[in-house]
Amino acid sequence: MKVKVALIGAGTMANTVHYPCLKEFPEVELVGLCDLVEEKLKATAKKFSIPRTYTDYRKMLQETEPEAVYILMPPYHLFDLVIDCLERGLHVFMEKPPGVTREQTRQMALLAERKGCLTMTGFQRRFAPLVRLAKERIAQKGPILQCQANFFKQTLGAGPYYRGAIDILTCDAIHAVDILRFLGGEVKKVASCVRSLYADYDNSFNALMIFESGSVGFLSTNWVSGKRIFSVEMHGPGIVAFVDPEKQAIIYQDNHEQGTVVSAQEAAGSSEIYKVGGFFAENRHFIDCLLKKQLPETHLGDAVKTMELVEAIYRHSL
Repeated sequence: MKVKVALIGAGTMANTVHYPCLKEFPEVELVGLCDLVEEKLKATAKKFSIPRTYTDYRKMLQETEPEAVYILMPPYHLFDLVIDCLERGLHVFMEKPPGVTREQTRQMALLAERKGCLTMTGFQRRFAPLVRLAKERIAQKGPILQCQANFFKQTLGAGPYYRGAIDILTCDAIHAVDILRFLGGEVKKVASCVRSLYADYDNSFNALMIFESGSVGFLSTNWVSGKRIFSVEMHGPGIVAFVDPEKQAIIYQDNHEQGTVVSAQEAAGSSEIYKVGGFFAENRHFIDCLLKKQLPETHLGDAVKTMELVEAIYRHSL
């Protein structure tokens, strides 16, 4: 059985991390590609042997009759496209964030539920093989008692994202917000500090959160640091894991000086960045859910909760 998938978007993320995955899945038939830039459209179609190309996505959906659509567009272009596809009864995969606001995300989630559509938001950090491995090692000793997500970049003088169309926390630092939900569960209380550092827009987001389980989470991000770093800490009873999802994890247990080191390549069984970074696993998950008619882990209803946590971080800033 093959799943017919239509594709909207021929940008960098599509070409480097999503379409290479789909091309490897024997159950997937790529039936059409749409993009407004002819040069990118033709080059991407040739690269992945996609038979039909379009500059009008509506025409593509009508002529190719897909079961699912990948929408890989800037966040401020997502809403109308997703709503249209859901109204047609199509399953949808989209990159994060799932829209510009929580309310956009909620409306998409409600429509997907009414139409019986399966959806997935690309929070690939929680699908990174090394993150999954470390979480499983912690679970062998007991629950996560404390976790931290760190995300730093150096963007001094770069200006706001998409010329101000969307804020940094919702658009990008949301990766760290979502992975804390993945590790700790649902959040009961939040206290935060949101700052504008050397800029006229918010670019530093730090928060303490108490999960319903009683465990504690820490968000530590800013966009004026020394370099791009994404890392995660997980603490359990007698065990701690320090994880750089694209490099390595060091896991210490029971006061032993020597930790266990696991490379990202070892966890992924590959050195390809789209496999190390979690993109392969998230795309595999989406296609498997379509085949089994199961709701994906990061469906739009779940994404609403991550967007609500983003709102809470702003609302409870000290």
